[in-house]
Amino acid sequence: MPSSRNEASMMMTRRHLLVTLSSAAILAGTGAVPRSAHAQETTPPAPIDVPAAPPQKPFSFDTLAEEMRALAAAGPDAPMVLPDSFLNQLTYDLYRLIRFDPAKARFADVERTHFQLHAFHMGWLFKEPVLLNEVIGGQTLPMGFDTDDFIYERESRDKVPLHVALPGVAGFRLHTPLNRPDVFDELVAFQGASYFRALGRNSAYGLSARGLAVNTGLSVAEEFPRFTRFWIQRPEPGGETITIWAALESASLTGAYQFVIRPGFETVMEVTARLFFRSDVQQLGIAPLTSMFLFSERNRKDFDDYRPKVHDSDGLGIVRADGDILWRPLANPSRLASSYFSETAPKSFGLYQRDREFDHYQDDAAHYEKRPSCVVEPIGDWGKGVIRLVEIPSDLEVNDNIVAFWIPDAPAKAGESREFSYRLRWGDLEFEDFDDRAHVRETRTGEGGVSGVQNTDGTRKFVIDFVGGLMDSLGHDEAENLTIVANAWNGEIVTKVLSRNTTDGIWRLVMDVKPTGGDTVELAAHIAGYGRKLTETWLYQWIHA
Repeated sequence: MPSSRNEASMMMTRRHLLVTLSSAAILAGTGAVPRSAHAQETTPPAPIDVPAAPPQKPFSFDTLAEEMRALAAAGPDAPMVLPDSFLNQLTYDLYRLIRFDPAKARFADVERTHFQLHAFHMGWLFKEPVLLNEVIGGQTLPMGFDTDDFIYERESRDKVPLHVALPGVAGFRLHTPLNRPDVFDELVAFQGASYFRALGRNSAYGLSARGLAVNTGLSVAEEFPRFTRFWIQRPEPGGETITIWAALESASLTGAYQFVIRPGFETVMEVTARLFFRSDVQQLGIAPLTSMFLFSERNRKDFDDYRPKVHDSDGLGIVRADGDILWRPLANPSRLASSYFSETAPKSFGLYQRDREFDHYQDDAAHYEKRPSCVVEPIGDWGKGVIRLVEIPSDLEVNDNIVAFWIPDAPAKAGESREFSYRLRWGDLEFEDFDDRAHVRETRTGEGGVSGVQNTDGTRKFVIDFVGGLMDSLGHDEAENLTIVANAWNGEIVTKVLSRNTTDGIWRLVMDVKPTGGDTVELAAHIAGYGRKLTETWLYQWIHA
């Protein structure tokens, strides 16, 4: 049974200001003119002095890890502060007029390449340089960028000098023929702290991942570790995977990361993180996922919006070590809320967008029905720990208000090192394929009691629809052979009824619940019959005060 806790103090996590800038849509515009083809009309600020590139040197994941171990022992460096330059003058309005020139894509010269790299320009929020390096045959060579690599539209042209080397970039994205063999679509983007996100076939950007979450949702200040340097393996001709390494730096720790990426209907990342701790960490969040849930049928009345639903993800799914499946619908709570799921060596956890029907969203611009799911599959035995779900109140869809991550049972201590390996799968994932049990299609809530009659007993109605699995083969007259297994903590289940809809064949569980203590009721329910569990376990946290 998950435990719950509501914290009164936590800063809102960042959302699209960091992660959506990697989308081509926000950077794209009309009338694009390459910078080198445009004559300057005003004198821009002085260019930046960039140190000469170091010579090529040997590289491996092991050497990077040893470098980060030594860096952890030496203590954190002060963040680099840019000198007064044109980069400091790039406001949001100017920054959105800058994009990488596709004609300058790195790796485009590789025979039969499946990957091309575009960089993100520094400026606006992105003032700390990220350094990129290319790895060829076990040797690394710095990947330099200058103002000729970017297209500057309209007024941004007058702010940038010609032919000037940049001190770094704000991140990068990889392109691949994901949806058509003749078009290089965006596949994955790394930009902002340790944030990154990826797409499966026919996906549109939604939720993000992070390299690490440090003290997220606690009373102490949260740290945002940052990928400061990347090494990208030059693709093999016709190669279907690409490997990326990254250096992670933060006040409390350093890290060496390896990402092996394979695009497809489901884009798969094999991630290895080697962490080195400078100081104790109160809460270490492994494989964090960040998403947005604004409203659906559960809280539709709170939003005056023509769209029936607005969310990047609609639930947290967990596959336990014994194969049991937990489904926790997401919420936009009235105050900060957390749920904790104690697990030992779970098979997976992830944030899913289960509902894929356009009619249920009615947003022809955002296309929430195309937002990818992302699942974390531990590699090796992660032992005991907790999957934590943080839900933050929000009234805007530009805010990320959902975070999920793994907390190891043993806190991280100064001087320790740890390694975690896991697989990330991105795309239109079918969570229910794990088992032949029915899965939750939708959760609805409303005033308890008889519909259309004033409720005087203070109950809340929960309506859970189950579809798929073996239950699809059962007739409505077999409901008497099925058992509702339901529990409430800090609450009483007043009524519970299971029936099969005659219209669409969906099995519907209806429960009226009354609070009995505290301000939060935890609910769990599943259907059993014929000597086995027939559905996944539905979980819910009801904050009623």
